[in-house]
Amino acid sequence: MSTSARSQTPTPTPTPTRLFVLAALLTLGIGLLFVRAIWTARTEQWEFAQRSGLNLTTALEESIGGTVRSFDKSLQGLAQVVKDPAALALPEPLRQRVLFDDSLRMRGNGGVVVLDARGDITIDYDNPVPRKANLADRTYFQVFAQGGYTGLYIGAPIKGRLTGEYLLPLSRAWHDADGQFAGVVVGTIRLAYFNELFGRLTLDEQSSINLLRDDGTLITRFPFVPQAVGKNLAASPQFKAMQTAPSGTVVGQAGLDGVPRLYAYRRVADYPLILNVGQSVEQIMGRWLRSAWVMAGFAATLMLACMGLTFLFAREMRRRQQVSAQLADAERGLRTVLDNAPSVIAYWDARLHNRLANGACLPYFGFSTEEARDVHLRDFLGAALYTQVQSYVDKALRGRRQLHECSLIDDAGTARHLLVSWIPDIDSAANSANSANSANSVGRETEAGEVRGVFMQMTDITERKQVEDELFEDKERMRLTLQSIGDGVICTDAQGRVSYLNPVAEHMTGWQAFDAASRDVDEVCPLLQTDPDLAHAAEGDAAALTPLRKALAGRGVVGPTRGVVLQRFDGTRFDVEETASAITDRHGHVTGAVMVLRDVTEGVAMAKRMAHLAQYDALTDLPNRVLLQDRARQGLAQARREGKLLAVAYLDLDGFKEVNDRLGHDAGDALLVQIAQRLRSATRATDTVSRKGGDEFVVLLTGLASADMLDAVAAKLLAVCEAPFQLGDAAVVVGVSGGIALYPLQGDNFEQICRHADIAMYAAKRAGRGRIYRFVEGGEPTYLAESRR
Repeated sequence: MSTSARSQTPTPTPTPTRLFVLAALLTLGIGLLFVRAIWTARTEQWEFAQRSGLNLTTALEESIGGTVRSFDKSLQGLAQVVKDPAALALPEPLRQRVLFDDSLRMRGNGGVVVLDARGDITIDYDNPVPRKANLADRTYFQVFAQGGYTGLYIGAPIKGRLTGEYLLPLSRAWHDADGQFAGVVVGTIRLAYFNELFGRLTLDEQSSINLLRDDGTLITRFPFVPQAVGKNLAASPQFKAMQTAPSGTVVGQAGLDGVPRLYAYRRVADYPLILNVGQSVEQIMGRWLRSAWVMAGFAATLMLACMGLTFLFAREMRRRQQVSAQLADAERGLRTVLDNAPSVIAYWDARLHNRLANGACLPYFGFSTEEARDVHLRDFLGAALYTQVQSYVDKALRGRRQLHECSLIDDAGTARHLLVSWIPDIDSAANSANSANSANSVGRETEAGEVRGVFMQMTDITERKQVEDELFEDKERMRLTLQSIGDGVICTDAQGRVSYLNPVAEHMTGWQAFDAASRDVDEVCPLLQTDPDLAHAAEGDAAALTPLRKALAGRGVVGPTRGVVLQRFDGTRFDVEETASAITDRHGHVTGAVMVLRDVTEGVAMAKRMAHLAQYDALTDLPNRVLLQDRARQGLAQARREGKLLAVAYLDLDGFKEVNDRLGHDAGDALLVQIAQRLRSATRATDTVSRKGGDEFVVLLTGLASADMLDAVAAKLLAVCEAPFQLGDAAVVVGVSGGIALYPLQGDNFEQICRHADIAMYAAKRAGRGRIYRFVEGGEPTYLAESRR
């Protein structure tokens, strides 16, 4: 377009701009008005739900608190009366009326019993003759028996041992006239009472009511779920929020059924109980959402209509200005694109004469844009290249797009590799009949229309081909390397789907590479944690991931990780050392990961064997001196803590040397193994039998209540060795002599006790063998037991 023509173009008026600004402000105002109305409705709906929930929890709290308070006062009164011998001496009917007031006859009472200091039932609300039962193992008894609790104790819900009902125990300790612990008064409230109370309320289908202890233990819920009774919810975020204030509201997802709810909660009086009413968020917001969608749709319609009308009006005003600008820009833009394109672009008519060429033709073919015009394709490309592309050009002239690669030597003598596309220029609107009758027509007809010419585009892909060849060589070297190494290698994509297994990985997992492709790596390569610390982290932390998953999460190189077992689908297990690394592209985005598995099964087995041999005797498999001393330290610590006794017995075989001399050392070893087995059978699981060396053994006895138990222990140790020992065809009889010393009576450390036990053992041998003596401080060892043989 000429300069004069441009100067005559009318200057655009600012009216459309002002119109768009006004329309935008109006549309924005409509939108903001509706947003405020919708948000206000939501806020009101939510606040109403909060008030309703808090009112409901207040009413329920008063009812439950009153029940617990009345029950507690009755238990306090009962705890005072049971100390009165005169009340207990009353006749049965009168005594029951004196002990149990009318408040205990409430509807939810699950029974009241009085336990003595041993946990036996002495007085029973439901039975004049108390039932025979011991409840000393119940928590509500133990907390008072251990002396660490005063006042009312609300226990975790239980299933009644006598009735089979779910009950909430409330207990108080009672003391005798001297203030000593005499037992526990315990009453129970049936959970059915709370469920009946909750069931009288009209709640939404997905709402719930929960009664919990302040340690997170669920007492009961409505609707009632027996499996949930006693479950601990202390780890849930909403429970943690409930512990921060006496009452309030919190939003959270229920751990039992996964339903998001608005919880209104309140502590029950001064008791360690929390009551909450959970209203389904979906139910609360459902009605608001329906109204919000209607209002939003209406607002969107108004806004779109406003903007649409404005756009249509302004478009007509700008149409002429845009058309003229587009025409001017089109010519300029086309030439700019062509001259700056990195590819050779040209257009050939149906006779293959050039009509258009960009500046990129010069370096490749030696023709400038002006020189290429009207040149035939054969002369432009050269005879050799034209021969390569002629078949593709003919197909393009018949209306079919073509894409192929070719090679050439450019004008500077450099070898090039090109990607060439031929796109037919089809005039589908041309009149085929007129074209056929025209003597001068040079176009070629196709089913879609007449082909007027062909667009040619040549893109230099020389560097890409070189990179592809290099990548192929690198990939082949990598493949051969991965196949030859002794570790299992597994590659995955960014989602953890398997993309490659080397032969070692195929053997370890039992999967063929083609079967494992695109499967989840945890299915193909299931790994189990054997390290206790790793296994605990995997169970307790939802974010604990395998090294490969950590690498995919962008943590770079992870590992090596030990304590991992690979389990094949046939049950075969491998102890492995796992290392994982993320694969990233040039932008740092994770595109996959590589996991290397090293089979360390033999090493792990050897380590376990060496660890066992370090603490156990190789012949008898009894704990050696190292393990014995470790258990002795633990036993001494326990004896000091619990005020009990610990004993060490030194045992020596009588006649072992004769067996060795007569039957040989193999028979002697077999005899030692049998002796070890018999000694272990004569001791408790908490005791330790150790071989000191030769034919000497040490027995560590822990948790002894009194020294009188040593007589029975000594007799049992001698008795198990009285029967003959079968060594092949020979039956051998050997005896045992031993000495015992006690902590803390004969020593305040393990070394002293062992020394004194050794002294007592030699005293037993001097006294005639086949007997066990006890060490006496400042005197001669005394007789404990003698073999009956």
